[in-house]
Amino acid sequence: MNSIQLKIENKIATITLNRPEVFNSFNRDMALSLQSILDDCENNSEVRAIILTGNGKAFCAGQDLKEVTDPELNPGFKKILEEHYNPIITRIRSIKKPIIGAINGVAAGAGANIALACDIVVAHEKVSFIQAFSLIGLVPDSAGTYFLPRLIGFQKAQALAMLGDKISAEEAERMGMIYKMIPLDSFEEETNKLALKLANMPTKALGLIKELFNKSMTNTLEQQLALESKIQIEAAQSEDYKEGVAAFIEKRKPNFKGR
Repeated sequence: MNSIQLKIENKIATITLNRPEVFNSFNRDMALSLQSILDDCENNSEVRAIILTGNGKAFCAGQDLKEVTDPELNPGFKKILEEHYNPIITRIRSIKKPIIGAINGVAAGAGANIALACDIVVAHEKVSFIQAFSLIGLVPDSAGTYFLPRLIGFQKAQALAMLGDKISAEEAERMGMIYKMIPLDSFEEETNKLALKLANMPTKALGLIKELFNKSMTNTLEQQLALESKIQIEAAQSEDYKEGVAAFIEKRKPNFKGR
């Protein structure tokens, strides 16, 4: 059984974490497979948007603890972080295509932070998010200490990291941790609609927006203004911009190509 499943349809790549028997917790094979598939999606011109989700009751329970406690299999935390999780996070943030985190069940530990690294995060009403690290004597990784305080504020983020509270999807939406909670019975349909909308938008511009928001995390105001000017000039030279303006003037629906 493949630990990661990939389906490409209607310009949307759906990547599904597929170790449901262990709540989609990561082992080395799964981590390296996800990196490879993300690379394939980045390089495939037919893919205009990406959905990252899980199979079964969980989105992802984080690290497979059986791997790290097995004396023969254990790769060690240095390798796990530097070769597994850190490359996954950097790929999610660097791919110039919109990535939807479609959180279908509990997202705990590294699984929660991989979810939060996605561009747009949606979850159904039964989902919960847990910064579970402190409950076993660890600290948040997978950029949890980077994204979480920026999403919900320093005080709240540090408390969640220390206490390991379980946060419902409703509360996560309220505090700005995720974009939207969607009812369970329409979750898949609404997620696919959102992905299709993104895939048909000027994805060249969406990738540039992603680049700007990434840089805004560390830039000064002056640096960000200068970067906006540079990126706007690049966007204005795109085929999508020309098509968008022409469609507006001609009062028709634009046909964007992502170029």
